[in-house]
Amino acid sequence: MGIKKYRPLTPGLRFKTSLTFEEITKSEPEKALTKGKNKHAGRGAGGRISVRRKGGGHKKKYRQIDFRRDKIDIPGTVAAIEYDPNRSSFIALVVYKDGEKRYMLAPEGLAVGGTVVSGPAPSFEVGNAMPLAKVPLGMQIHNIELTLGRGGQMARSAGTSASVAAKEGRYVTVRLPSGEMRMVNGKCYATIGELGNKDHMNVTLGKAGRSRWLGRRPKVRGTAMNPVDHPHGGGEGKTKGGRHPVTPWGQPTKGYKTRKKRTTTSRFIVKRRK
Repeated sequence: MGIKKYRPLTPGLRFKTSLTFEEITKSEPEKALTKGKNKHAGRGAGGRISVRRKGGGHKKKYRQIDFRRDKIDIPGTVAAIEYDPNRSSFIALVVYKDGEKRYMLAPEGLAVGGTVVSGPAPSFEVGNAMPLAKVPLGMQIHNIELTLGRGGQMARSAGTSASVAAKEGRYVTVRLPSGEMRMVNGKCYATIGELGNKDHMNVTLGKAGRSRWLGRRPKVRGTAMNPVDHPHGGGEGKTKGGRHPVTPWGQPTKGYKTRKKRTTTSRFIVKRRK
């Protein structure tokens, strides 16, 4: 996968880069595996903005991804690698031996015609899913379950992977992409390999409009607001806020730990992320 640059024929093209999409083999999604996706524009149940700077964006169809990988011991063949507008990684269309089709996250090295399988004792091939207790130490994994049977929740974005650091009793210590070391139940499933589309992080949008296509609205600095709108607002002339950086609601924003002190899952964290 490469990065494509453009001739600066317009101001918007001057800094724009995009992916070349060489790995993509199918442009239209599988109709039976897609559904409509409602837009909420950052509004909660009461209709008020609960997440700022969201809205607009191109219309998308949601692809139903098999995060659970619960087709045990039934081999599947990769029929296509597809683009998914809802995530940074690519997805693979898998046709299983019993005829069922499912989408899964596409790891680096998985190609059309490849075979994937889930189960307690498959081979250590890229794309195979197995319990963490069966994964060798140091092996790269992704789409890791946090709760048994719930489906993968960790290491799911483009180019990321975790690794098995240690095994002790019922638990396996996993080194996550953030650097955090966390104990996970050894029966939880994970998929072998590193996720593809590594160059996603190197894409430059190039213009504000392209951010709007993704549903991202402009971000206004607190110092540019009035005192009624933000703690950093107001003042004669330009100021740097006059206090330590905070959110509009007064919460410190730099170095302040927001995790609850008595979170029950804290005992599973061996080493916090930096």
